[in-house]
Amino acid sequence: MGYYDDEYRPGGFAIIPPAIKTIILVNVGVFLLQFMTPFGGFLTGLGALWPIDSGNFEVWQPLTYMFLHGGFTHILFNMFALWIFGAEIENYWGTRHFTTYYFVCGVGAALINLIASIGAGGPTVGASGAVFGVLLAFGMMFPNRYIFLYFLFPIKAKYFVAGYAIIEFFSTFNINSPVAHFAHLGGMLVGYVYIKIMQGEWPLQDWLDKIFPMKDSSPNQPSSREREEKIDVILDKISRSGYESLSSEEKRILLEASKDNKKK
Repeated sequence: MGYYDDEYRPGGFAIIPPAIKTIILVNVGVFLLQFMTPFGGFLTGLGALWPIDSGNFEVWQPLTYMFLHGGFTHILFNMFALWIFGAEIENYWGTRHFTTYYFVCGVGAALINLIASIGAGGPTVGASGAVFGVLLAFGMMFPNRYIFLYFLFPIKAKYFVAGYAIIEFFSTFNINSPVAHFAHLGGMLVGYVYIKIMQGEWPLQDWLDKIFPMKDSSPNQPSSREREEKIDVILDKISRSGYESLSSEEKRILLEASKDNKKK
């Protein structure tokens, strides 16, 4: 399943699409400022993600930490992974949706890492949380695509991503690890929820209905005939354009109708 915006049409392709190109250039530029200028330490200290209880935390850090890195190998692997797994996702979704997804995963990873680092840990830097979200998206969009592990061993993307998630999960038990494994897992978790919502499988309306339930006796509730007419229109749309053409609201109506039929 995929979703598109107006900037992309199937068949369009760029080796390095706009969002990824910009993200890489900005990261490289910031990296040069970090390690090639005298105020690099100040920049890192100000923009890194510090634990909430450290006394150094600032509200902008869940965003700025994504553009800072701890060394050449750190930025190299992050940007390489972003390009390898993200280029096809951006071409598939469109630049606007990909950019939103990337930063949602990065900030979400930061928030989860902040919770996990209360009472311990130093500052966190790197785009890894967002990149792990991109990796998760690749595995969900192209689950049967083969990835060559170490450029030699073919493995399907869904197993590759699942394996990484398992490794990261068990790595969180190593309290002495300098790697922010909770940020990696956080990026994947936030990405999974985001994609499910965008696909309409976890409609936001369903969540709101559970939090703020409405009485069935409300006068705004549609009649049975109106519901049947809506369902007929939705089924006609599926026959013409397929299930993926439905909006989140149409999928929700169809799901509710299916649940009602099962109860009967």
